[in-house]
Amino acid sequence: MARRTGFYLDKREGKFLGVCAGIADYTGFDVLWIRVGFALAAVFGSGFPLIAYFIIAWVADSKPGSVYAQEDADPEDRRFWQKTRAAPGRSIREVRSSFRDIDRRLRDIELQYTSPQHKLAREIDELR
Repeated sequence: MARRTGFYLDKREGKFLGVCAGIADYTGFDVLWIRVGFALAAVFGSGFPLIAYFIIAWVADSKPGSVYAQEDADPEDRRFWQKTRAAPGRSIREVRSSFRDIDRRLRDIELQYTSPQHKLAREIDELR
């Protein structure tokens, strides 16, 4: 099974070898800005960005089809995995925070339905 958090060449969205599209997918930035940044770096970087581009294209794996299928199914899932790749610690904190929020809301609901005042409110509604 393919890892969703790894870096892959994105040849489906890529123009030449898929390096810029892979970087954009990995970081969550727009591919246009990655390409513009690479073009500027290639012009002003004395050839090093071109060498790095071809080394990345040679070393990195192509994105497996199973990852494409998973990402096509749910755009929210794709954004989640991009955030996880970019900042795993922050993603873990966000998930924990959302679980704490869900737990707090469930506690409030449970307190509402098990409190004696809920029974009183129900009896008043029955009298109406």
